[in-house]
Amino acid sequence: MTRKLSSARKGAAPGTATSMVVFVHGYGADGADLLGLADPLAQHLPGTVFFSPDAPEPCNGAPMGRQWFPIPWIDGSSEEAARQGLLAAADDLNAFLDAKLAEEGLTPQALALVGFSQGAMMSLHIAPRRNEAIAGVVAISGRLLSPELLHEAVVKPPVLLIHGDQDPVVPFEDMGLAGNALVAAGFETYGHVMKGTGHGIAPDGLSVGLSFLADRLPKVG
Repeated sequence: MTRKLSSARKGAAPGTATSMVVFVHGYGADGADLLGLADPLAQHLPGTVFFSPDAPEPCNGAPMGRQWFPIPWIDGSSEEAARQGLLAAADDLNAFLDAKLAEEGLTPQALALVGFSQGAMMSLHIAPRRNEAIAGVVAISGRLLSPELLHEAVVKPPVLLIHGDQDPVVPFEDMGLAGNALVAAGFETYGHVMKGTGHGIAPDGLSVGLSFLADRLPKVG
């Protein structure tokens, strides 16, 4: 039984979208935290509809926010609770994506995920395990959970990894670990380092992400 995720909608008018971008927020935030990125991106991605769902659970480590799954070293949960939370949230997010694609009349090839921090972890987890490949994944300031399980990949969508080299929350080294594992597993993988950036999204990172999306999402007309 999946939990229904709620999201505001921005971008192309209902019935007119040719592509979809779904933002996946980080631990302790909510969908509104990233949906504002739709405004600058929409200018360059005509025909794109944007969603940014709220994660399914209240956040144990930040009571005003949401979480996709618990994080043991922050909230004292067990590793098993974190694993089960990830699997449940993956089902929730996949159900959300399938529902929105159906509503907008789009195929998975018209979908891209843009995840930040825990949202990047979620995006990198679900995209390879979907039945059909999506257009791409932009994973910002995150990590690849259980790289040893990449053999579970059903599809291999292109991936762009973006990370600040001064990140105090998710170590910059995790970008290289993810990139090496993805390349070894046969994924088309790109990387961009936001120099001097901590745990956030710098303008250069957003620009590179936009170029990646524009190259891979269906064009209007």
